[in-house]
Amino acid sequence: MNINTLKILIMYPFKFNPILKSTIWGGEKIIPFKQLNATQSQVGESWEISNVPGDESVVANGADAGKNLSELVKEYKGALVGESNYQRFGDNFPLLIKFIDACDDLSIQVHPDDELAKVRHNSLGKTEMWYVIGNNGGKAHLRSGLKKQITPDEYAAMIADNTICDALADYAVQPGDVFFLPAGRIHSIGAGCFIAEIQETSNVTYRIYDFNRKDKNGNTRELHTELSKDAIDYTVEADYRTHYTPKKNEPVELVSCNHFTTSVYDLTENMSMDYSELDSFVIYICMEGSCTVTDNEGNTLTMQAGESVLFPATTQSLEVVPQGNVKFLETYV
Repeated sequence: MNINTLKILIMYPFKFNPILKSTIWGGEKIIPFKQLNATQSQVGESWEISNVPGDESVVANGADAGKNLSELVKEYKGALVGESNYQRFGDNFPLLIKFIDACDDLSIQVHPDDELAKVRHNSLGKTEMWYVIGNNGGKAHLRSGLKKQITPDEYAAMIADNTICDALADYAVQPGDVFFLPAGRIHSIGAGCFIAEIQETSNVTYRIYDFNRKDKNGNTRELHTELSKDAIDYTVEADYRTHYTPKKNEPVELVSCNHFTTSVYDLTENMSMDYSELDSFVIYICMEGSCTVTDNEGNTLTMQAGESVLFPATTQSLEVVPQGNVKFLETYV
């Protein structure tokens, strides 16, 4: 038996230390939601699983505790991410997982697609999705997509005269709402939203409009009007919400695209997951309740609301045993 074979045999489900980010728009929900012993304030984001340079997640459990995600990918390669994913992405882990708590509106943004991001930033683009966990007692909203046809020049003029919000679709949101955001779609997380976000591993954001807010030094934040002008998809759709029928004790697929496939599980009964034909890692993002999860090698862990778990591509099957009720997202590439 060579050392590489041994490494594959001892792989196990990974938990990571969260990377907490305080922001000017952040709230106070993330730390209690994740049951953390921390005093940081205005935490707008918890980066759950990240391989963004400078913000690599660090393993919190097991024999690889203390290693970061970049080191894991370089060490385990296709055994961790899947052989086809390793051929496609190399040592770059392809997904970034976050929880986001917006006490105030975030800036209006757009992200370039893979082709444009590669040319301009030597980066992946950013296609993403949102799952709404909470809406601050019914007082939350978000913006997604254009509600009327505009040209690139009209877009730039609306930025200049502070009317860009008039062109955007604005949604009051409920827990369980889902929005898919392909690269190029204008969007903004609004005040009161508490969401789980799944995205490509990219930190390239073009800030379109920031409501003329000033920082503590009295400066407005930089806008990227010219960069965003040709990154936007100006297509108008009737409805940008992802519609699905919630179900108990069976998977419900929410999004399937070239960048990720995501389903939601709402379980009160034990469930067996078969990943023997899947050539990818799998991530669970727990949003409600708790469960125990046991893989085909006999590794067992407890997963609770606020936790995200990375199962390596060597995982053949999982047994999920809810402790009452558990709700989580499953995502893979």
